[in-house]
Amino acid sequence: MGALMEYEPIIGLEVHAQLLTRSKIFCGCSTTFGALPNTHTCPVCLGMPGSLPVLNENVVEFTIRMALATHCQIAAISQFARKNYFYPDLPKGYQISQYELPLAEKGWVEIETQRGPQRIRINRIHMEEDAGKLIHDEFQPVSHVDFNRTGVPLIEIVSEPDLRTPEDAASYLKMLRETLRYLEICDGNMEEGSMRCDANISLRPVGTERLGTKTELKNMNSFRNVQRALEFEIRRQRALLEKGETIIQETRLWDTGRNTTVSMRGKEEAHDYRYFPDPDLVAIVIDEQWIERVRGSLPELPDAKRERFMRDYELPPYDAQVLTSSKALADYFEAAVQRFAQPKLVSNWIMSELLRELKKDEKDIEGCQVTPQQLAELLELIDKDIISGKIAKSVFQEMYTTGRSAAGIIDDQGLKQVKDESAIESVIDEVLAENNKEVELFRGGKEKLFGFFVGQVMKKTKGKANPKLVNEILRKKL
Repeated sequence: MGALMEYEPIIGLEVHAQLLTRSKIFCGCSTTFGALPNTHTCPVCLGMPGSLPVLNENVVEFTIRMALATHCQIAAISQFARKNYFYPDLPKGYQISQYELPLAEKGWVEIETQRGPQRIRINRIHMEEDAGKLIHDEFQPVSHVDFNRTGVPLIEIVSEPDLRTPEDAASYLKMLRETLRYLEICDGNMEEGSMRCDANISLRPVGTERLGTKTELKNMNSFRNVQRALEFEIRRQRALLEKGETIIQETRLWDTGRNTTVSMRGKEEAHDYRYFPDPDLVAIVIDEQWIERVRGSLPELPDAKRERFMRDYELPPYDAQVLTSSKALADYFEAAVQRFAQPKLVSNWIMSELLRELKKDEKDIEGCQVTPQQLAELLELIDKDIISGKIAKSVFQEMYTTGRSAAGIIDDQGLKQVKDESAIESVIDEVLAENNKEVELFRGGKEKLFGFFVGQVMKKTKGKANPKLVNEILRKKL
């Protein structure tokens, strides 16, 4: 029996990002999340006869920002099209999107993979309106429709099939989310649906160029679920191919409860939607002056910030990666370093103490009660030997819980370090008198017992004795 054929996955992602405009793409209705059903609607977004769409300029501006950040070519003229399909949450019977003339094409982003840095090409970025939302009744066989989301502006970012592993797909998604958040055009919240991902995946024999039959995966609301759905689909397709069976081109849903993909429907092709230019909307003309104005307003992006953090603050790549994972966290770090100019120490405290607590409470840095200035003040107190590193950790816990300053907590709880040499010497004498046997063993060559004596002194002083003085006096005494 011959060896089994090796297959490689070919993965492309379609990412929808909800833009952070105050009003919808073609009308003045609010885009605020969580309002009562059907309260943010009007004749335009409900598709009433005689109503006409008017394009929100901020949507175009935000899309240009993302196009520039991902090295896309921006079209001088782009056009909206009608994508026709019938679904209960689509009141007009069509979605206004872009088809033949998208706003941006031929871009790329770079991600880190196990094979080193990889450039992932972006086929296109286009604007479109969102559909409504179906709410299924738990107690009776009916569904309700909430049209608040109808007409909320989206951009769709379509990659080329350049991804080769589920891990690469998760890295690419994280990179897009970081970029969207840095640009402040999308909050990237996959759980609330403001960033959504569909994946196209096929397998082909290693060494061949021809693409296999693909399936489209939907209903993945986290990076982890995208990765797990792709891993399952790779196993499913490989098993079929090894048995000589055919892959069916279809749309499949990820079932989080059972950790499997399940068939939803046969995959539509573009011609099924009968695209044609929207007669109610004129072409969008973007000149170089507009592009350059937007380019001038772009913030420092994640890759550039990482490079600067490694260069200017002499941080290792891992620290720079963690600290720039969100703009708010990077700003927090820089504000702390401005007050306490020891970047690596600030980085260590943020990555260990601060991020651990935030993760435990499922909070972002914006929800942290400890300000960058308060963290810097705490590190200054350690640096000046006012408190020990160990006591600083318990002080930090109190700061995190209450939002109080380090100095106030230290004063209230009497936590300042004991620097009085005679007081420390007196405690050391007590420890040595109580541990005659260990003293003899130490003097007989058992050097490791030194740590035992330090520990006993710190215990008696409740951690307040200055460690440097304890070590110096203890050495002399022994």
